[in-house]
Amino acid sequence: MKHLLPVIVLVSLLACSAKPVEETYQTKYTNQDLGQLLVVGFRGAEINSDSKIVRDFKELNLGGVVLFDYDVETESYGRNIVDANQLLKLNSALVAYSQTPPIIAIDQEGGRVSRLKERYGFPKTVSAQYLGMVDREDTTKYYARSVAQEFMVVGVNTNFAPVVDLNTNPENPVIGNYERSFSADPEKVTEHVGYVLDEFDKEGILSVLKHFPGHGSSTEDSHFGVTDVTNTWDKSELQPYKELFENRTIHAVMTAHIYNANIDSVWPATLSPATINGILRDSLGFNGVVFSDDMQMEAIRAEYGLETTIEQALNAGVDILVFANNLVYEEDIAHRAVNIMQKLISEERISEATVDSAIARVGRLKKNVIEDLCTCLTF
Repeated sequence: MKHLLPVIVLVSLLACSAKPVEETYQTKYTNQDLGQLLVVGFRGAEINSDSKIVRDFKELNLGGVVLFDYDVETESYGRNIVDANQLLKLNSALVAYSQTPPIIAIDQEGGRVSRLKERYGFPKTVSAQYLGMVDREDTTKYYARSVAQEFMVVGVNTNFAPVVDLNTNPENPVIGNYERSFSADPEKVTEHVGYVLDEFDKEGILSVLKHFPGHGSSTEDSHFGVTDVTNTWDKSELQPYKELFENRTIHAVMTAHIYNANIDSVWPATLSPATINGILRDSLGFNGVVFSDDMQMEAIRAEYGLETTIEQALNAGVDILVFANNLVYEEDIAHRAVNIMQKLISEERISEATVDSAIARVGRLKKNVIEDLCTCLTF
């Protein structure tokens, strides 16, 4: 037995050294502070205390989650959404396990982009393009009200919608082809987005306008690679945002992973200070929360390393980084992202003022919009 002890110790040491060691950095922020700047996707239609997403909530105090019915990587349904009863139980559990009221988000635009599908027992939806063609206030409000009320029933508090993109390229592979835009006319888009916001605001649901500064003219899909709109984008694509900001309270906007050399010759919009801090915040006066589009889309993931992506996005003015974990699945993405943020702050590559502003904006959003709906859910 004595001869075996050195071998056992050696094996134990080798096993320990094989595990990746997460470096620690000295900043004024806890991991739980920085976790509020993340919304992540996960697998599971139900959760318990042993679930990875629950551990992330406990260890990192995640800002929230984004839910899907379909898992792209495994090509299977039932990822997070099966039916209304199951979804309510899942969302109640997420609230119960979280330290602060979590953002619980889905993409429910209507038509082809709907996570709450009829075949799961949810109400019928129609596309934004259909509503723009019908062009009646009562029709748009009817369908928006149906979705907003269903959100209340199942405990979803955030919709990554409505789409504010102009349908300037009907053959656009990610907007026009999916009928996601109300119209090519900025006035009509503004009107119908307003009707949708009316109904969601009544139910206390957070709406996130997307995709700033406009994805409607693109000829490529940013899910799969670089999307250059330098020669197709027009300033009229900003008009709905300008009018909406001037005439109502807009709490949140989502960025587009598009590249426009006329605005920023180096970075795509999500990583561009000229686009977010410049146009969105300074020129248009938006002071709400900026969500990134999914940071695992190929327009970002294939072009930049994770450290560069996080550094550039936060410095550009993004408040919440979204890692949907669907196009690819990285179970440790939340821990990696928080560790990178700690590193960047410790090296003064992201200023404390930038982080303080992001945390404050997220805190206000949760207090003013998210908190009330979360208190309605019981585990």
